[in-house]
Amino acid sequence: MAIPSISVVVPAYNEARRVGESLNAITQYLQLSTENSELILVDDGSDDETAAVAEACLFDHGPSVSLRILTYGGNRGKGYAVRTGLLASRAPVAVFMDADLSTPIAELPRLLDPIARGECDLTFGSLPWTGA
Repeated sequence: MAIPSISVVVPAYNEARRVGESLNAITQYLQLSTENSELILVDDGSDDETAAVAEACLFDHGPSVSLRILTYGGNRGKGYAVRTGLLASRAPVAVFMDADLSTPIAELPRLLDPIARGECDLTFGSLPWTGA
């Protein structure tokens, strides 16, 4: 198996309602913008159908995206889920994004371009809060 060019880690806890749509949006984006990538969903001990919904997405994506689901018992928190996913990633560059896609996947180049140019080893991003 070829090494993925990017790993996208999605920590999820009780996200069955939205995780299917989010994983589909991420895989569609990765299929169009990368030759070889992986998407890792980390189910953080959900007590809903998060893992089952994600598993259904395994059969609904193209060959350029490898989809893996990591699960463990008990809710251990977002930090633990992110760490688990990042340590499992096989790509030279890895990112994580929330299951609600609060930062849209289309913003990925803004994070990756400075790394690709050798300007930095780490980037992070957040969209500005526009609430009242």
